[in-house]
Amino acid sequence: MKPFKILLFILALGVTSFSFSQDVFTTKTGKKYHKESCRYLSNSMYRVDLNDAIQYGYDPCSVCKPPTKASSTNNSASNFSSASSNSTNDTAKQCSGKTQAGNRCKRTTKNSNGRCYQH
Repeated sequence: MKPFKILLFILALGVTSFSFSQDVFTTKTGKKYHKESCRYLSNSMYRVDLNDAIQYGYDPCSVCKPPTKASSTNNSASNFSSASSNSTNDTAKQCSGKTQAGNRCKRTTKNSNGRCYQH
């Protein structure tokens, strides 16, 4: 019976330590964060802490439904996000370039010139 209690303790310890740091995944150009098994991560995948993803304005994916709230709360993170949201370089905007068909480019960019990598 004693090995069973030790095993339960180890499992409980593992679950608690997991809840402090939750990793989600983003793509190079996307505005959503995902679970590792999401189909939208086939081309690019970047591991990010859940608090950081929320802080930088990523939204949860509606397909894989990743966690929307970190288990540990940190007031300093909310203060940092309000300070960083005042910067104009952090927001992505639609590219001002034109396609060969004459339509406006649908990509987003953070470049100061307002154009994506292709324009």
